[in-house]
Amino acid sequence: MSDLLLAPVSADDAECWTRREILQQPETLRATHALLAAHRGPIEAFLAPLLEKPDLRVVLAGAGTSAFIGECLAATLAHATGRCVEAVATTDIVSAPDLYLKAGTPTLLVSFGRSGNSPESIAAVGLADARIRDISHLVITCNADGALAGCASGNAYVLTLPEATHDRAFAMTSSFSAMTYAALAIFSGIDALATRIEPIADAIHRLLADTESRMAALSARGFSRVVYLGSGPFQGLAREAALKLLELTDGGLVTMFDTPLGFRHGPKTIVNRETLVVVFVSNDPLTQAYDRDIVEELRADGVAAAVLVVSAQGQVGDTVTVGGLEQAADSDLLFPYIVPAQLFALHASLNRGLSPDTPNQAGTVNRVVAGVRIHTAP
Repeated sequence: MSDLLLAPVSADDAECWTRREILQQPETLRATHALLAAHRGPIEAFLAPLLEKPDLRVVLAGAGTSAFIGECLAATLAHATGRCVEAVATTDIVSAPDLYLKAGTPTLLVSFGRSGNSPESIAAVGLADARIRDISHLVITCNADGALAGCASGNAYVLTLPEATHDRAFAMTSSFSAMTYAALAIFSGIDALATRIEPIADAIHRLLADTESRMAALSARGFSRVVYLGSGPFQGLAREAALKLLELTDGGLVTMFDTPLGFRHGPKTIVNRETLVVVFVSNDPLTQAYDRDIVEELRADGVAAAVLVVSAQGQVGDTVTVGGLEQAADSDLLFPYIVPAQLFALHASLNRGLSPDTPNQAGTVNRVVAGVRIHTAP
């Protein structure tokens, strides 16, 4: 276990679970890989015949942060499998099933759920069963006792991740990274990830040791707006980073996400003297050129209060450098790149006098969404 987790934390400490769950990610990712390796045979036996179908459609589905997993991975997994892979939030599926479910197309619905009790995720499984003739289910969840783990029928495989990934805090952190890693490994090849898990975990460990005080100081600067930018898989990560900050500050900071190229087309007007812009830089040379362009442009503008770069290759100026992954695929960078954003959100919450574990003071937003009515389509 990481020595970062050995510092005593009292049961009533405001940052108890949120901080623990951020810090435990090297261990939970390793444990997730070990679980996948132990179940490789049954997982591959389930998946192989499905991927033999040339017209297979893979739908990555979840609600909130669980939906952003799909946004991070869809293009990468489509490239790896040669099949149609799409990210469709369960909140979209249940509200407009006719638009998102294709009755005549063989479909693998991959459902992500921390608790496995989100009403939309459970309903999406039922809608898929009722509306798609050739439907299979892969459930990736952190809670063996959640409803999602037991609701898929027919051709289904349920993967329950290690108990430690079932985050107890309000905001998803280690559950997000573990479910993302599980899907990446399953569709890219569990054996292929065996040589990549240690460099990923080691990079996160170093970031946790070196970056928390820096993110605490940065959050104390009192920004009123924070923008996260990322290309390819990092667009989904930017969305997750923006949500994490919004959640943990109880809506106290204006947050936004976009791609570096898309940002110029209107959204850039959000930047003022109280804005922090964070850019996740790709390792792909072409994509990286566009990432660097927006960084240079923002710094030359001189309007933003700060421009922070998160990069595996180092950049000029204010940069969080992820060591040891200079040649890694961008999909591997998802895991260390989210860590500075999680730490920034944690300390922004503390700076506002909030409890990161229960930041919503009005009690109108819950760890597991409540108050959702599932309507029957006419």
